Amino acid sequence: VRWMMYWIIFALFMATETFTDLLISWFPFYYEVKMAFVIWLLSPYTRGASLLYRRFVHPALARREKDIDAFLIRARERGYETALRFGKRGLNLAATAAVQAATKSQGALAGRLRSFSMQDLRSLPEQ
Repeated sequence: VRWMMYWIIFALFMATETFTDLLISWFPFYYEVKMAFVIWLLSPYTRGASLLYRRFVHPALARREKDIDAFLIRARERGYETALRFGKRGLNLAATAAVQAATKSQGALAGRLRSFSMQDLRSLPEQ
């Protein structure tokens, strides 16, 4: 649980840092403060990540739990429907390609079989 809290907070930090880095990286000791913040998050003595998670992230997630669950259910249903739709489309394309290949090669195959059968009949010793 401790590592889950750390990685969630660290991911949020990295996402916000991507944008804020452009604006405030010119401050003196910015990179040192950023490094100290990450160490504070990671340290088992300060438990910074669990403090931030329990104070800010968990209450926000708890308030929106029903919305998140509904979104996940809709996403799962849409994903299943999309997989079925693409599966059917893929099978239809494969079946069409197989039928087209069979009809195009049927004439060539029949001609090859006729030529082989005539040669085979001529080469047989008469009995």
